[in-house]
Amino acid sequence: MPRVRWLFVDLNSYFASVEQQEQPHLRNRPIGVVPAMVDTTCCIAASYEAKAYGVKTGTQVAEAKRLCPDIILVEAHHEMYVAYHLRVVKAVESCIPVSAVRSIDEMACELIGREQPLLTAMDLARRIKVAIREKVGSTIRCSIGLAPNRYLAKIASDMEKPDGLMALTRDLLPHALNRLTLRDLVGVGSRMERRLNSQGVRSMADLLALTPEQFHQAWGGVQGERLWHWLRGEDFHDAELEHPKSVGHQHVLPPEFRTIPGSYAIAHKLLHKAAMRLRMQKLWAARMELALRFAVPKEVARGKHYSGIPEQSWKEQLRLVECQDSQTLIEGLQKLWSMRPTGAIYEKPFLVSVTLQELVPDSLHTLSLFSGTEEEVERSQLAATMDQLNHKYGTETLYFASMHLARAAAPTRIAFQSIPKLF
Repeated sequence: MPRVRWLFVDLNSYFASVEQQEQPHLRNRPIGVVPAMVDTTCCIAASYEAKAYGVKTGTQVAEAKRLCPDIILVEAHHEMYVAYHLRVVKAVESCIPVSAVRSIDEMACELIGREQPLLTAMDLARRIKVAIREKVGSTIRCSIGLAPNRYLAKIASDMEKPDGLMALTRDLLPHALNRLTLRDLVGVGSRMERRLNSQGVRSMADLLALTPEQFHQAWGGVQGERLWHWLRGEDFHDAELEHPKSVGHQHVLPPEFRTIPGSYAIAHKLLHKAAMRLRMQKLWAARMELALRFAVPKEVARGKHYSGIPEQSWKEQLRLVECQDSQTLIEGLQKLWSMRPTGAIYEKPFLVSVTLQELVPDSLHTLSLFSGTEEEVERSQLAATMDQLNHKYGTETLYFASMHLARAAAPTRIAFQSIPKLF
């Protein structure tokens, strides 16, 4: 009897399904979830009824209306999606412990002992589906993948949607993957696909014919060798994959904040939110990136935003001493802000992004030799006190004055790889 070690739960059209659960009149109808009720934005989720017309995540609203004239647009309710997420986790855990929450709509469960035989694992997967329907809602469906490792379990969950159940057992690997395209692999986007194509790899058959050394070369590092082993069903603990590599936020500015002072205040608020997430996850940052997009005249534009705004973009990075306190991070943001381009065409920023990178977990954090450890401790204690008050009374209870102008802007948004604690 084949055995599997991982069960991966992937919620189908999650945001749209939650809206259909909350609003019964939306069930069995094409809906698109949008961040704001304007034609210049895009759908962040689409129901399967809308997907049947070609609408998908990232489709611009105007295009979605053209593809599906009867589409119903619903403004996103991010706090509600977090609340449903917690209910889904609880429902899954009524059947089996959740080993890792991978995103707002994905979670992985490690199978042990008697849970590993394939027929037993498939029965467990069916019980999870029933638990979600009964404890969360009838419109909340999921696809479940079973495999020898977490990477393949995720791929299996994508192979049959909606409401699918797929197993990739080791005796079928790697040949069972030949039906996939390169883009079906987790971690292979358009850029990586072009890189593989340039090396003569255009299909899964081409990829699976490579040696571990060729995978290393194709990916430019050890991650390629890991992937070679994962695609053949091997499972091993990889501590480097157990924490996020970056934490960040971006925000398209409302018209009243499309000024230099307004965008600077928004940048501070985005940093405030990212810093709270950093500390909550017990991580330290060694690099910061600031990115800005400016609305410019068409004749000098270097591109066009999906909303149709002619733009010039700019970004810069700054090395940091490993830190997690807001004061040090604000000092870094101030340095980056001073590097931004200036001049008449750079007076109308419309998008700001702040990202903390090269993250290190507490267990690997090294105290700086060039800054006083006493000052670091004091700053960390101040940050911890602020976090306690903000978690208890709301994220904007105590904050640095530099974000005061933007206090009401940049509300909670959900990145698919993180689940905010309602801040």
